[in-house]
Amino acid sequence: MVARSGRIVKVRIRRYEGGVWSSHAETLAGEEPLEIRIIVDGVRHTLTVTMRTPGDDFALTAGLLLAEGVVQARDDIAHIRYCVERGEEQRYNIVNVDLRRGYAPDLAGLGRQLVTTSACGVCGKQSIDALHIRGCTPLPDGQPIDPALLTSLPAKLRTAQHLFDTTGGLHAAALFSRDGELLALREDIGRHNALDKLFGWALLERVPLDTGIVLVSGRAGFELAQKCVVARAPVLCAISAPSSLAVATARDFGLTLVGFLRGERFNVYSGAERLGVL
Repeated sequence: MVARSGRIVKVRIRRYEGGVWSSHAETLAGEEPLEIRIIVDGVRHTLTVTMRTPGDDFALTAGLLLAEGVVQARDDIAHIRYCVERGEEQRYNIVNVDLRRGYAPDLAGLGRQLVTTSACGVCGKQSIDALHIRGCTPLPDGQPIDPALLTSLPAKLRTAQHLFDTTGGLHAAALFSRDGELLALREDIGRHNALDKLFGWALLERVPLDTGIVLVSGRAGFELAQKCVVARAPVLCAISAPSSLAVATARDFGLTLVGFLRGERFNVYSGAERLGVL
């Protein structure tokens, strides 16, 4: 039996332990498709379908559109709403985005209509050169950060992972101030979705990212480094390891990339100057 409630799903399982079978209730992270449509001067286009944990869908949509170059700024988005077909109830797995009048993104340049899974993500154009072609520039230096501050962040992130406490199966992305204050945290079954939700929230609420610190609960792959470059978030920290392409991207665009942030230790793969290392 499966009982569904959006972000979490309750199931009955059989557990084998010490030679004995037993029956238990288990709580899983929800995973459902989200279709994202954009309306350009009255014409509707289906951009993509992605698998996600329901919740913060508008922020997820805005963050994905920013990461993929469909929008450049908050004002490019006129409205975001769930789809309501005539005579039907609101459909919570379809989001319509009205772009501002007269704004026409290069949809042909995106070159895709696809279904993605929460594992691989909507990773965009898979090369550093593509970011340069899109006009991405190196990130500004900004104010230095106390290295000791970073070591305090994982505990704050873990304490705020409420859905993870329930399911044990969600990634998190958090934004901290340079003083270590937790400004926002978003969770999702996909690490890329969690970061899109965080950046989408910042875009919709007009919260600047250039003075913040981003921390993700897992590894830092290329797609996460790419999203930070596009969103102009200069510091990316990860509990686990970065990938080689993430490091190359970070070094090319001046992104501070920190990995294995655990206890009192971490590795700096790029941008050590923001942490006072010359």
